[in-house]
Amino acid sequence: MTADEIAIFNANWLRAWTDKDVPALTAFYAEDCVYKDAQTAGGLHGRAALAGYLAGLFAATPPMAYIPDETWPIPGGFCGRWYCDMGPAGRLRGFDLVVMRGREIVLNEVYVHQVAG
Repeated sequence: MTADEIAIFNANWLRAWTDKDVPALTAFYAEDCVYKDAQTAGGLHGRAALAGYLAGLFAATPPMAYIPDETWPIPGGFCGRWYCDMGPAGRLRGFDLVVMRGREIVLNEVYVHQVAG
């Protein structure tokens, strides 16, 4: 993908996170994807495991608005930085390592920290 295509893909993907739309979100991932964040110590393997995790995560979290910041193409994918506004619950800054196969995510590692409003 070109840098412009990556930016569009990333914005659409983050929109699905904001919408908490599990089917739309998991459609970005390959059936055999691996997903890792601070809450999934060993990572999640497969789209079905990711969907189950997201359903529970979204039910337990306040409304969130993901705002793309920057993306950087890398061989086989991209890195993306974003903000997540959660109203009174605070603001996060995150970074994703995304490895692609075609137009599907096969590996997504997420790094997040809290930032001042």
